Amino acid sequence: MQSAPLPETLARLVGLNPNDPLSLFAMSIVGAALVGTFMLTNTALVIWAKRKITAAFTDRIAINRVGPFGLLIIVADAVRLLSKELIIPEKADRPAYDLAPLVLASSALLGFAVIPMGNGIQVADPETGLAYVFAVASIASLGLVMAGYASNNKYSLLGSLRAVAQNLAYEIPLVLTGVSVVIFAGTLQLGNVNAPNTIVGVQQQTLFTVGGISIPSWFAFVNPFAFVLFMVANLAEVGRNPFDIPEAPTEIVAGYQTEYSSVYFVLLYLGEFIHVFLGGAIIATIFLGGPAGPVLPGIVWFVIKIWAVFLFTQWARSALPRVRIDQLIQIGWKGMLVLSFANLLLTAIIVGVVV
Repeated sequence: MQSAPLPETLARLVGLNPNDPLSLFAMSIVGAALVGTFMLTNTALVIWAKRKITAAFTDRIAINRVGPFGLLIIVADAVRLLSKELIIPEKADRPAYDLAPLVLASSALLGFAVIPMGNGIQVADPETGLAYVFAVASIASLGLVMAGYASNNKYSLLGSLRAVAQNLAYEIPLVLTGVSVVIFAGTLQLGNVNAPNTIVGVQQQTLFTVGGISIPSWFAFVNPFAFVLFMVANLAEVGRNPFDIPEAPTEIVAGYQTEYSSVYFVLLYLGEFIHVFLGGAIIATIFLGGPAGPVLPGIVWFVIKIWAVFLFTQWARSALPRVRIDQLIQIGWKGMLVLSFANLLLTAIIVGVVV
């Protein structure tokens, strides 16, 4: 039996009619606010976790003085960044300059509207859910161009163009690899563990049994090649090593965000890590069975999986050397694109033969 979307569940909890359009609209806003707050809370923890994880990888001592285990660094950094002076470059294009941070942050948050985070914890479940996620995530490229162009700084503009070139080079392999999952599942609807004819629901079947232990048909097990391709392309999309050229301090002074400070810089920084978690959420949903898992509630498994992807990105940041911009583009267009097409063709042949 398919779970009701979050707005309908909230409407019933507060005693409203879930079939009333006005009530459903109000609960949709509440549900979106709850999901957004949940993901922003996870993103805030990154301020602390990033330093702890990087220190562990590099055998150093991380923050341990500001509050227990250094957790209050989250508050300290928020106060420090938000209290800085907001400096606007001379002759900046103000509408685009002001909107760019909002576009970058909101494009990632919008993607979580269709991500199933647990039993009934999903704002909406349209039939084109996966296409919607890719579409709203790609809006970030517009924000990158706006930030670089509006700053009235030639280095920021060049940095933003590099970032967009990187996004284009790796977004196509990312989408093509996602399409291979759609071919296996036969649908674009993300669904949930109780909806059998959706991407998440299909992965609840048993792939095979070893020693009495049932291995689920997660697409990471069904098609590990596609899983690896998607993980690599996701690293480039979220700007993690070895593909962190857009913001690398040795590459055009931090690129598109060079001229941003105070709350605008916070939004850009926030948008970066929300995109990391959105990438993790997409990977968890289409390759790792969504919120499915034994014993623990679905929302707990969802958090474990997105943080596991974040841990992988941090490992890559600490362990892998940065590639040059020309190497980055060549890997995307000559390597990842060819491999993603090969994976798509192979998937189509396998599904066609089996069906």
